[in-house]
Amino acid sequence: MSDLSHVDDAGAVRMVDVGSKPPSRRRAVARASVRMAPETAKRLGRLPKGDALATAQLAGIMAAKRTSDLIPLCHPLALSVVDVSVEVVRDGVQITAAAETTAQTGVEMEALTAVSVAALTVYDMAKAIDKEMTITDVTLVEKTKEAV
Repeated sequence: MSDLSHVDDAGAVRMVDVGSKPPSRRRAVARASVRMAPETAKRLGRLPKGDALATAQLAGIMAAKRTSDLIPLCHPLALSVVDVSVEVVRDGVQITAAAETTAQTGVEMEALTAVSVAALTVYDMAKAIDKEMTITDVTLVEKTKEAV
């Protein structure tokens, strides 16, 4: 178990000590999809609950900023930018989020949280008109670290 960064030698969970690491410019990009009927995808900008696309974008940004409140062992990070795009495709929505910071730890969880919450927001706003939606392919697609 000691190979896992969030588990100590005795098997207890712990927050990783990043205090001795130098700050680096870090960036992560994540992606998620919400699959739905093509008719549903066409209506996302004008649903009874409002504009699902704009709401999902805002929800993703807000979620990235609150990641350490949601994931117990994540460090709180001062994010320099979070960019969430919500693009309608034929059979649903493709969501991409990029998060950046200069810190001692990465922003993968912030990018993944952003796309996950954005996808859940689309689902919530469209569930009344499409009972067959699925959230799929939540994945980290890029991670970079540069010395500052």
